Amino acid sequence: MALAMAFGMAACGTTEQAGDGGAASTSGGDTGAVDRGFKIGLLLPESRTARYEKFDRPYITEHLAELCPKCQVVYGNAGDDPDRQQQQFDAMLNENVKVIILDPVDARAIAWSVSNARSQGVKVVAYDRLAHGPIDAYTSFDNIQVGKMQGQALLDALKAGGDPGRGPIVMINGSPSDPNADDFKKGVHSILNGQVIVGREYDAPGWSPERAGTEAADAFAELGAERIIGVYAANDGMAGGVALAMRNAGVKKGTPLTGQDAELAAIQRILLGTQTMTIYKPIRPEAVNAAQLAVDLASGKPVTGSGSGTVDNGTSSSIPAQIIQPTVVTWDNIKDTVVKDGFWTVKEICAVDVRTACEAAGLT
Repeated sequence: MALAMAFGMAACGTTEQAGDGGAASTSGGDTGAVDRGFKIGLLLPESRTARYEKFDRPYITEHLAELCPKCQVVYGNAGDDPDRQQQQFDAMLNENVKVIILDPVDARAIAWSVSNARSQGVKVVAYDRLAHGPIDAYTSFDNIQVGKMQGQALLDALKAGGDPGRGPIVMINGSPSDPNADDFKKGVHSILNGQVIVGREYDAPGWSPERAGTEAADAFAELGAERIIGVYAANDGMAGGVALAMRNAGVKKGTPLTGQDAELAAIQRILLGTQTMTIYKPIRPEAVNAAQLAVDLASGKPVTGSGSGTVDNGTSSSIPAQIIQPTVVTWDNIKDTVVKDGFWTVKEICAVDVRTACEAAGLT
């Protein structure tokens, strides 16, 4: 995507041309809107997690280019700062965007801006995380199911070592400001409750790997590192911090550790035996959904949900939702999941220090 101009506020980011090909055909709504083009806002929450700049942003802008060649994408990344994201959102309204694709840093804090958008006739698509306020559509994954899959994978790994109640586990949940984190927690507890002993449980603000590592280290010191039989980490970034804390504390090598997002470092840890599993959430179909919903809404076309059909964010109870199913990744299926889909290449995964493990897993 060619950079068209610097966006007015430094906190906001850039404006990009969506593309220069032929327009997709539409039916119903204002078909002339696509022919004329319009501005689409894209707000992502942070760049520490690899997915947002490597996958989400290019996938969304790529598909918007196919759907609306004359559209401009106004982009902002909040750097995990909810105040900055509010400023970016409000600045986009001043730039006369017709629709905003929003992945909120703080789902509750952004509600006022979403309401302001509604009052100005600007549509909002909640992306990956369900923001509060009068959202027009939502696309994400079945987040309670993600938690269930993490919980089941952890429970299976614990049972492989004996009685899952033979010792304590530690749980490091995601950020309290992220509604997805609460869904993951609900899902994992629905599997683990009554099966394991939760020695310590924490929430990590901002999904901070450093905070997760500190919380895990505190738990190991209080409970006794030699007694720990497993650790639940809600995502791969935090799992990285926890894995380091496990090694430093002397937690037994091979102790089960969960994750999510299929980050490169996590795939490598799985190969090396320092992480048990991750959740692969195919980002391209999610990005495609977001682009389609945004163009349809801006063109006045009706949008519909799939799977559960609609979701409730506490403000609206009938938000059309496009929900995608995730996949568990373990040592056994790396080749058939993230490699097969081109999410990571064998060359990216199999760095020098992982090469032997890659050979054992049949990746070279």
